[in-house]
Amino acid sequence: MTRKNVHISQETEGYDAIVVGSGISGGWAAKELTEKGLKTLLLERGRPVEHSTDYITEHKAPWELNMRGRYNRANAEANYAVQKRTGQFRAEAEHWFINDKENPYIEDKPFTWIRGNHVGGRSLMWGRHCYRWSDIDFEANLKDGNGVDWPIRYADIAPWYDYVEKFAGISGEKLGLPQLPDGQFQPGMPLNVVEKHLREQIIKNFPERILTIGRVAILTEALPGRAACHYCGPCIRGCSTGSYFSSQSSTLPAAVATGNLTLRPYSIVQQVIYDETRDKATGVRIVDSETNEVLEFKAKVVFLCASALGSTQILLNSKSNRFADGLANSSGELGHNLMDHHFKVGANAMVDGFDDRYYYGNRPTGFYVPRFRNINSETRRQDYVRGYGYQGSARRENWGRGNDMRGFGAELKQQLREPGDWRIGMTAFGECLPRHGNYVRLDDAVTDKWGMPALRINAAWGANEFAMRRDMAQSAAEMLDAAGYRDVSTYDSYTEGGLGAEVGLGIHEMGTARMGRDPKTSVLNEWNQAHDVPNLYVTDGACMTSSGCQNPSITYMALTARAVDHAVSEMKKGNIS
Repeated sequence: MTRKNVHISQETEGYDAIVVGSGISGGWAAKELTEKGLKTLLLERGRPVEHSTDYITEHKAPWELNMRGRYNRANAEANYAVQKRTGQFRAEAEHWFINDKENPYIEDKPFTWIRGNHVGGRSLMWGRHCYRWSDIDFEANLKDGNGVDWPIRYADIAPWYDYVEKFAGISGEKLGLPQLPDGQFQPGMPLNVVEKHLREQIIKNFPERILTIGRVAILTEALPGRAACHYCGPCIRGCSTGSYFSSQSSTLPAAVATGNLTLRPYSIVQQVIYDETRDKATGVRIVDSETNEVLEFKAKVVFLCASALGSTQILLNSKSNRFADGLANSSGELGHNLMDHHFKVGANAMVDGFDDRYYYGNRPTGFYVPRFRNINSETRRQDYVRGYGYQGSARRENWGRGNDMRGFGAELKQQLREPGDWRIGMTAFGECLPRHGNYVRLDDAVTDKWGMPALRINAAWGANEFAMRRDMAQSAAEMLDAAGYRDVSTYDSYTEGGLGAEVGLGIHEMGTARMGRDPKTSVLNEWNQAHDVPNLYVTDGACMTSSGCQNPSITYMALTARAVDHAVSEMKKGNIS
């Protein structure tokens, strides 16, 4: 890379706040900071994306897509060798995924890092499932001795769950479960007839278990400026009605409306600038990915929301005399305790009957079976700690089943016009323990297109995850068996040393800059504030002290809003200036 001049930003007065990353956490930070009156610079490494206008494949039929929606294999192999590992990588959504060739990382062990590269980040690509954590999760590390104790409990974050849920719009069913607290829900989407049958059979045969509709950030009732879901189909193409929560549909318009937001795409933040004489962060240093210029921006407070690994990569690259191993790393824990949810394990079955029932439209969620292991003494397992939940759905086979059918011509076409048999599947998402030995570090020998040292990632599942996986498959099968379904089969896609169910594929990477009570063993305090640098906050997945088994995004939203409230309060007191 040929760099142009290194110079200070033209913004001589600087900003009140800088937010790095415009995804779920960054969008929330920008909204909250600007609504509290702070002049805020939002830096995004990728290209701009305008709501609706840039959803270039939304509502297109398969025959309107290039190659009928199949991606170019040669291009994918050359530029998206990692991104194509996820089933979400399709021709209709290829433009959302980062170019792996330009943005390399090193896998000491198999690790899949799925990334967006645009304004809105993965808020345009996520699964939208939203489940609160409970004290069972916040107390787990303390009780079983894995990792360090969370510095907060459910009561600390519950009001902030309420706050973000009302704005984001979460649909779902209230259940009154201690392990999965209820929230501010819009009406949940209906289960189909087979899912209702499975729910009844689970209650009958396994009283400690429950099946419900997935709780998702998708509207079933309109909110200001956003319409209820019209069930059109693949959400990953974008949602111009704003029916699902994204930065584009929700937080960024709110931030823009304040008049306090400056959004700068194509801005790859490489370092947080630290002033040792004042013991504070003074801004960030970026590379403009279009011009290769190196620029610096100043602010009173910095929020890192660049994704778990993105934020940690920036911190590790922010070295000084005091922090030779990365900014805010006096504990030595920066980069360690990497976690993800392990999945790609469960069971499938065929379902007889219900032939008179068929559903039109595309319901953008499935069912959810909340955690039922290690909740109390009655559900305690001897072979592993923590727990898991299931996500799944039942559906009728469509015309695609013709790929495996004999026949041709008009007779085959006529057969395929009729709905096929019912199928049902359940996939478990399990908690991963925090381990110091699962870590990332910089490798100066490998850089991205703009000179940023690449991450070297070393992470693997442990004995606890493998014991849990065996139970995940068996428990799914026993529920499908008990319901009377046929051809029940289990699966586990994990391969030792290979791909299939490797760390990272869950796209819930967490940890590497964990919160904690003790500055000697953690990077952030109870407010997501760096122990070492009080005007530096990290509110994405990097902050997580454990991983729970619930999809984590709603927790990032709540922690971010809570952290902004604390930062602004500290600024008003003069503790941050």
